[in-house]
Amino acid sequence: MKTCFLFPGQGAQHPGMAKDIYDTSQEARNLFDLASEACRTDMKKLLFESDEAVLKETRNTQIALALAEEAAALCAREHGLIPSGFAGFSVGEWPALAEAQVISRFDMFRLVAERGRLMDEAGRRSGGSSMSAVLYLAPEKIDRAITEAGLGQVWVANYNSPVQCVISGTESELATAEEVLKAAGAKRVIRLKVSGAFHSPIMAPAAEAFAELVAAVSFSDPKATLFSNVTGGKILTGAEAKRLAVAQITSPVRWIDEERNIALEGFDRCVETGPGTVLAGLWKAFGSSIPCLAGGTLNDISSMTL
Repeated sequence: MKTCFLFPGQGAQHPGMAKDIYDTSQEARNLFDLASEACRTDMKKLLFESDEAVLKETRNTQIALALAEEAAALCAREHGLIPSGFAGFSVGEWPALAEAQVISRFDMFRLVAERGRLMDEAGRRSGGSSMSAVLYLAPEKIDRAITEAGLGQVWVANYNSPVQCVISGTESELATAEEVLKAAGAKRVIRLKVSGAFHSPIMAPAAEAFAELVAAVSFSDPKATLFSNVTGGKILTGAEAKRLAVAQITSPVRWIDEERNIALEGFDRCVETGPGTVLAGLWKAFGSSIPCLAGGTLNDISSMTL
């Protein structure tokens, strides 16, 4: 079966993720050692001994997720599940880059650790910024309501599904936007517990610093089909992948477009190769007849028909 691996973003993490894979795979244990070396952090301790509060800190979340997701992908391959396409949501795009052989795993772990640190710092230095989920209001209506309200410091950060988007902005304008969007017909607007306005221009300092780090790393052309958050389409060259890796920090995640292009590529199934089923839920809301299966645990992977 033609399979596309999907890697989730922040919010999917939980203490102990990937431990079942670590306990049963020497290759997974080697992967943890590699990540620990790249990040100069005890990744086994971070994933298995940290509480939820520590794991929710952006500087910890991003690298922890990247490792758990790469471990799930490795486990899937060990069980004979060979993918031909990759996509990731926000930080999840980094394991996708490694799986498509655009960058090495070592460089992926090292860059993700720096990405998380820089985005965390940018959020804390912004003077107050956050994100809110907007439920059951069409994306185009959200865009229109924000524009018509004259809100210059609020942006759609994640185009998640036809019935869910996430907005980013300053605390003051975000509060106004929440009321505006409720008046426009949103059933619920929920403030998220995050440390900054991710995927918005507020993250520009992080993107600028990250660009300097990325510049020194070699990016190869993808060896498999690979999709971009920034464009929603396929990434064709290493140069494009490098440019988009930086742009992604300040650009919205165009996941609806990405799902559409994944479906058009002719995959028989998607596998959410990481903790939770957030992307499976978004895939269901998208309405494709192609199944999206959970693949974040050893049991998930072992029970899958190859």
